[in-house]
Amino acid sequence: MTIKLGILSTAHSHSDAYAEALKALEIADLVAVADEDEERGRKFAEQHDIEYGSRAEILEQIDAGIVTAANANHLEWTEAAAKAGVHVLCEKPLATTEDNARAMVRVCESSGVILGVAMPVRFSEPARQAKTAVENGEIGELQAIIGTNILMQKNGGDWMTDPERSGGGAIMDHTVHIIDLARWITGQEVANVYAESGTRFTNIPVEDIVVLSMAMQDGTPLTHDGSWRQPKSWDFWGDVTMRLIGTKGVLEIDCFDQTLTQTTDIGQDPGIDSVYWGTDMNKELLRDFVTAVSAGEQPEISGQEGVREVQIVEAVYESVESNNLVPIEHNGDF
Repeated sequence: MTIKLGILSTAHSHSDAYAEALKALEIADLVAVADEDEERGRKFAEQHDIEYGSRAEILEQIDAGIVTAANANHLEWTEAAAKAGVHVLCEKPLATTEDNARAMVRVCESSGVILGVAMPVRFSEPARQAKTAVENGEIGELQAIIGTNILMQKNGGDWMTDPERSGGGAIMDHTVHIIDLARWITGQEVANVYAESGTRFTNIPVEDIVVLSMAMQDGTPLTHDGSWRQPKSWDFWGDVTMRLIGTKGVLEIDCFDQTLTQTTDIGQDPGIDSVYWGTDMNKELLRDFVTAVSAGEQPEISGQEGVREVQIVEAVYESVESNNLVPIEHNGDF
């Protein structure tokens, strides 16, 4: 059975990437889009040759929806989809607060629909090979983890730098990918976090610098730089890297290292660019979600996983505010 999918809000730029990835999946069919901004939604529909309609109209037509709304609106869209019997894949972070994240899990469970979180980095081939290597003991006992998830500087003007709609800046945006990789590879939860942040590169009302110092439950230290600090002229839009230091060796992951360098001196934008040729993480994320919906099973990255990461994001902001180490409690009550 081919699953009918819809895009629920196009506020996040990833909506285009997901639409393109879905075109390559024979088991799914992108049929429609709903958007709180009608002009934006109609433009998206025309670009991808799909139908545009109101939220109520589109939810009647689809089996599953991809929520790419502004962070603060994830609960609203997910709740509407769940009550219409529509399965949900929600852009990360799952929500801006733990309470909202848990509410999303509960409404999907009570409605009998699947909730997944769109964090595609787990589907990177370098990351998957690294997990296998760690599990096989190839680097011995893990001693430390160092991660980065860097993005180009932001000048403001969109919802991602509006604290009311985004819930925060670089912390909210770029904590979850490395945390998710660390939890997934090690099988450990984050036990505590100390964080420092600031706004250094542009005049925006949210933080663009964040450095985290954490410990996993077994005491393994984990550090992470998730800042928006790359210059606009950088040859690639961002990065996700991790160094796993063990007693027998060091394993380095660069999830976007599979690139070709393209140099041009003609046209309106001459310069050097990196063209990515590696694993299509978005496609594999969507394949996993659609397969789970077809089978009536949980996707690899479930709503419960998303709650864990929102808990950590809240602890990071608490640490910045208090200038103290913040412990993170984990329980299974959703």
